[in-house]
Amino acid sequence: MSRFTSGLRKTVKVVALLLIAGIAVLAFAISRSPSCEAYVPPAANTPTMKAVISRCYGGPEALEYVDVPKPVPTEDEVLVRVHAAAINPLDWHYMRGEPYVMRLESGIGRPKMQGMGVDFAGVVEAVGSKVTKFKPGDEVFGAAGGSLAEFVTVREVRNIVRKPSNVSFAEAAAVPIAAVTALQALRDKARVKAGDRVLVNGASGGVGTYAVQIGKALGAEVTGVASTRNVELVRSIGADAVVDYTQQDFTHGSVKYDVIVDNVGSHSLRAYTRVMPDNGVVVLIGSTGKGAWLGPLGHSMLSLWQSLFVSQKAEMLMAQIEPQELSYLGDLLESGKVKSVIDRRYPLDQAIEAIDYLEKGRARGKVVVDVIAESPPVRLAALVPKPMVHLTRYHRVFAPHSR
Repeated sequence: MSRFTSGLRKTVKVVALLLIAGIAVLAFAISRSPSCEAYVPPAANTPTMKAVISRCYGGPEALEYVDVPKPVPTEDEVLVRVHAAAINPLDWHYMRGEPYVMRLESGIGRPKMQGMGVDFAGVVEAVGSKVTKFKPGDEVFGAAGGSLAEFVTVREVRNIVRKPSNVSFAEAAAVPIAAVTALQALRDKARVKAGDRVLVNGASGGVGTYAVQIGKALGAEVTGVASTRNVELVRSIGADAVVDYTQQDFTHGSVKYDVIVDNVGSHSLRAYTRVMPDNGVVVLIGSTGKGAWLGPLGHSMLSLWQSLFVSQKAEMLMAQIEPQELSYLGDLLESGKVKSVIDRRYPLDQAIEAIDYLEKGRARGKVVVDVIAESPPVRLAALVPKPMVHLTRYHRVFAPHSR
């Protein structure tokens, strides 16, 4: 063996050891969750608001409902008095910092951003000097970090649009993350067209209830998959057919689906291909996997790998909210083609319980936090079958915080 070859092998070994050590250090840093320090309230002369914040990773006990400084809009920002906010799986993933890979963006050790929540609907309180599209008093909805609070600021050019006048704040607040995800899955990833057969696996959840309705709005024939208790709900929002997964495995059926929207990851890609044509598309949105490192991403990554060996196409979706998407969905809400299905509503001081409830995985449709009480409540009582009507009422007696 030459001296050069021997030296090269030693160098490769050293580099490999350093790489392994680096990965180990990064893995330790990412997985570490320091405990929360004592909360320090704002100075006595600081204008404040109530908000739910996360100063460390953990379960619901790591979240706090406290006074924080009231935001002041910059020259290109809009200050919104929040009337309603919605809870999404993103919120409890952010709360726990899991899967760990998300901490590369959300913050290693502790969250970079303390404010919880993204979806909101409310009334413009004030605008910056360069804002021209909005004025105080406008009813709006959109997406911005820290929406579980009495006020939130949003850049004028970002994710904020006018709320349809015939849609409640709660219904509008439920839309952004879930409905945009459903829209992009069907229209952009799967390119659904009139006459396509679409199956929504997990049709009674937040994304699922919107996917059923948006699929119908695009002209598709939609089948929803749900448990026994949710069959009537899914049928009531327009599904042409509903499969009760406790009684039937649709992957062994005779019907072929052009598109499958997978919200729950209950089957492998190979199982889906049994009920799809060769040019079928599976859009991977989520799964029930809760591994600390990859969580729901694990199922999607496995499905993408499996797609290399089948003719059907698998698409992984990480929705990107844009103002034009919100406007499009606002038009669907205004026309009545899409409605927000709301399971439970909580006041802001019980928003932590709302996140805990959603994490348990039993929510039907959306969970909404009422920052300011609405009267009358959501219009969906007429949409949902009688056994479900109570779900549109407040989960607890509403006791709004007054300032």
